[in-house]
Amino acid sequence: MFRVDRFLSNAVNRVDSKGRVSVPALFRTVLQRRGLGELYALQAIDMPAIDTGGTDLLERYEERLAQDDPFLRSSDDMSIFFHGDGAFLKPDGEGRISVTDFIREHTGITDEVAFVGRGHFFQMWKPETFRAYREEVRARLRAQREAQA
Repeated sequence: MFRVDRFLSNAVNRVDSKGRVSVPALFRTVLQRRGLGELYALQAIDMPAIDTGGTDLLERYEERLAQDDPFLRSSDDMSIFFHGDGAFLKPDGEGRISVTDFIREHTGITDEVAFVGRGHFFQMWKPETFRAYREEVRARLRAQREAQA
């Protein structure tokens, strides 16, 4: 039996006049199956994207943080990253989320959002930036494949 419990594929949706964007239907299905009414969002550290998932995403980061010595700088840095660069997003009854300054300032998103599945979470990108990044990823993968041949 096929279960939709991972965020797969990608889609582009327009930001409406009130600054909201609809989460793609397939992603909403995953959220519903996981019982997620609130989303944890994090500004990705190495790309202009917002990592978005349920509280399980935050819990994974916090489990990693709990393994570190709390007096080390790396522990403090991770807390700033996970907590200080994170936010909760609440989809409305129609499955829309507000495209806040938290999202816009990190991604450059204006009138459209690219939603990109990443398995247990999804990302929000400015569509043009995602297309360029996807091409870079494909080029790296092709180079790896050719190096192994």
